[in-house]
Amino acid sequence: MNTKTAKPAKLPEPEPGTEEEIAYLAKRHRVSAAIIREIIRSIGSSERSAVEREIKRGRSRR
Repeated sequence: MNTKTAKPAKLPEPEPGTEEEIAYLAKRHRVSAAIIREIIRSIGSSERSAVEREIKRGRSRR
């Protein structure tokens, strides 16, 4: 198989309003939007309460 011609798998399309939610959470918790995206990716859910719970856990580890 030629890896140069193989196309990478497409990332799933973000749900409508997700970027606004990410921006809101980033501003509220004073972290970057990239950190919020990483948390969403790692926990597999973009539910606000789950993301906030994970942020709280991360802050308690410091």
